Amino acid sequence: MATVMAATAAERAVLEEFRWLLHDEVHAVLKQLQDILKEASLRFTLPGSGTEGPAKQENFILGSCGTDQVKGVLTLQGDALSQADVNLKMPRNNQLLHFAFREDKQWKLQQIQDARNHVSQAIYLLTSRDQSYQFKTGAEVLKLMDAVMLQLTRARNRLTTPATLTLPEIAASGLTRMFAPALPSDLLVNVYINLNKLCLTVYQLHALQPNSTKNFRPAGGAVLHSPGAMLDPLTAHSEWGSQRLEVSHVHKVECVIPWLNDALVYFTVSLQLCQQLKDKISVFSSYWSYRPF
Repeated sequence: MATVMAATAAERAVLEEFRWLLHDEVHAVLKQLQDILKEASLRFTLPGSGTEGPAKQENFILGSCGTDQVKGVLTLQGDALSQADVNLKMPRNNQLLHFAFREDKQWKLQQIQDARNHVSQAIYLLTSRDQSYQFKTGAEVLKLMDAVMLQLTRARNRLTTPATLTLPEIAASGLTRMFAPALPSDLLVNVYINLNKLCLTVYQLHALQPNSTKNFRPAGGAVLHSPGAMLDPLTAHSEWGSQRLEVSHVHKVECVIPWLNDALVYFTVSLQLCQQLKDKISVFSSYWSYRPF
């Protein structure tokens, strides 16, 4: 009898702790997550419909430790490149090419826009359970944490995993038509986010000779193509006609965007908080799975 009473008392103590976790600590963690993600969202602040005015312009100098073939400045305004001013020294003859965005053009960075949208969705999920809401089961908390973590993981992945594009896709990109003077037909340009860096890649192409013994195989999708990658003439610039093309030189330069680094840190901290709360809930749920309190 004493053993049963002791077990019952122990169970009651565990139940009380679980009830406190559901009613108090969960909301404390949700508030902490909201505060962190609101800080993250401020890093993606864009002009609103009120009196805030346009997002500020930030100039970033492109650089690389491996080459000085490409130099320039990119101007970032919210989630868009509002200006790009690039100088390219051609390897064969050291000719200097200069090209910049046309004044009426901006290039939307979809990665930043998508990451911001995922952060906003995570905040919406958190605020849908305000302080007055009473969680009834551990499973309910786990479901909310899974949904929030999904949005945060997607936000992080948009910044850490650039799109893989084929050379024809880069050639067909509207970015190619953003510059004045127009880019030479033997140049391709791509811009993307990788972690906390804004990257600019310039590809120089040349035509393969008709008598070339190289086995022609068009390159598949990649974040960064290497010299020797081949381009199908049917999907290339029309100026090249039916000539088969090959990448002769690749120039990649980049610049660090400090607020992207901040955002990635906020994502990591938030994901850790979500996982810690899930672990606490799971410990209790292993005793009373889905039991209401």
